[in-house]
Parts: sequence; C-alpha cells; structure tokens
Amino acid sequence: MSAWSPPPVPYHATARRPAWRTLPAAVRSAVSARLGAAVVEARGAGAGFTRGFAAVLRTADGASAFVKAAPHAEQPHLVDWYAREAAILTRLPAGLPVPRLRWALWEAGWYALCLDPVDGHTPRLPWDSAELDATLAEYADVAAALADPPAELVDLGLPRLADLARDDILWWDEVAAGREPLPPLPASARGRLAELVALESRLPGYTAGAAGLTHGDLRVDNVLIDRAGAPWFCDWTWLCHGPAWFDLVGLLITGYASGLDVDARFTAHPAAAGAPDDALDVALAALAGYHLTAAAAAAPPTASASLPAHQRWTGEQALGWLARRQGWT
Repeated sequence: MSAWSPPPVPYHATARRPAWRTLPAAVRSAVSARLGAAVVEARGAGAGFTRGFAAVLRTADGASAFVKAAPHAEQPHLVDWYAREAAILTRLPAGLPVPRLRWALWEAGWYALCLDPVDGHTPRLPWDSAELDATLAEYADVAAALADPPAELVDLGLPRLADLARDDILWWDEVAAGREPLPPLPASARGRLAELVALESRLPGYTAGAAGLTHGDLRVDNVLIDRAGAPWFCDWTWLCHGPAWFDLVGLLITGYASGLDVDARFTAHPAAAGAPDDALDVALAALAGYHLTAAAAAAPPTASASLPAHQRWTGEQALGWLARRQGWT
C-alpha cells in the first residue's frame, strides 16, 4: 500500500464549462420547452475534462434534470460523443445504476441530451474505504450484466478494446522506437523501458477474445455517490468489447493513490475472475504509458486545462503501483 498522494486538481473541480446564460437563446428555449417549464437555476458540473456544457437544471415547477450540450461547429467531436452516449444509454440493460436518458435534441447547431439527475457527489479522495467497496460491488453487477450484452448494443458496432489498444493506448513501444519522446519518469521506473514495452504488448492479445462489453473509461470522476451512499456510473461514450478487469484497474488507480489495499481488491473482484495472472501489471503498464505520453503532448484546445496534470498524476500513480508490484522500488 502507498501513502496518500493527492491529485493536482480535485476531481470535482477539473472542468471549466460555459454557463447556461451563455448558450444561444434558441437552445435555451428548446431545452426549457422539453423540460416543460422555464429554467430558474443551473448548477454546473465541476467534474470532467471537456469544455462542453453540463449542468443540473432546475425548472420553475420544481423539477430537475441533468443536461449536456455542445455546438457542432466548434466541438464536432463532443457532439459525436454525446450522440454515441445517447445511443448506448437507450440500449443498456434495465436496472443498472446508470442515469436514464430522457431525451436528446438538435437546435441552432447544438446537440443536447437530458438525463435523470443524481443527487450526489464525486467520490472524495482519498477514497473512503466503504465508498470504494460499495462502488466495486455495484461494478461487479454492471460487469455481469454486460458479460452477455443484448443484441441491440452489439448491433451498434462498438469498438474492440484490443483495437483501441493498438491504435491509441500502447505508447511505450513508440517511445522505445524513438517516435515519441520519453516522458519524465520517477526514479523507480527509469531504465525499465524494455519491461514496460513487454508488459503493454500483451494487452491486445489478452483483450481480443472478450465477448462482453466494458465501460471503457471507468475513472473516479465517472462515478457519483448518491445521498444514500449508492454509486452510479456515468459517461458511457466509450463502451467497447473487452474484459471488465481492464476498467477495474482504471478505477483502482485512485484507490492505490489513497493508500488502500488495491491488490487484494483486484484479485477478489468478480471482474478479475479468469484474467491472466499478469493482467493487472499489463493494464498498469499500458495505462501508465498512455497517460504519461499524453500529458507530455499539447492538450487539445477543446479539453479542460486540468487534463495534462490529471494525466501526469494518473500515469505516475499507475507506474508507482506497477513498480511496487514488480519490485522496482
């Protein structure tokens, strides 16, 4: 277990989003019409790493809803992400702890989607052990429900994690080949490039045969804890064919930073059943390389200014956990 290592920016305050009043009048009118009453309050979402609009809107009749929106001309990729998430949300198995999609609309070149609001908070770091265990228990149910996904989800033509790994996640080999600069590394990982390449190279093979689906972006800021202490899983844009243990590793990185026994939690979790013996190390190597090389590159102009610091911290935590497991420290 490690000592508590706080992120550079609290996860509930990583986003800088447009205010409700700055959205085009036609968009505000269309959203209000779909909500059935005028919007009287907008509470912006502080978590996340995009610059899209996201807020809990309260209307004059006392109702509330969570709305995300983006302009196609300036943020086409974000519109694509929101539309993909809307398609996924309507096809997820019923009964999962996932905010329900109410509607989506196009207006004045903007795309908006509306979900049930969750009255809760991003898990506070360091993780409360009970909150993390509750989240892991709910994730076990989600993973089980997606292990044999419904045909309507499969028919969306979702990507495969094995292909995403080859195309976008594996970067240590690029560094070793001189096609990417070596990012700053902690002392424990210096001189370990060959081992990192060898570990990450196993990820496509380990994930290629997965028949089930996995969230694809399971981080602490994509979890909400409601007032009853129950976790909800958000932001389903990156659902893909792959093993649930890969997302489990991504979620547990913040548990490692919190000083909790994440090795035991990984091993005991149902999502890790049947995983290769070195699956945890392979995932940590891949995620460390992905985040550290991304942090060293220029951040997209449409991303939150907090993104590079988050990526650097996440990569360092993944690498620290891996180094401890490999005996490099």
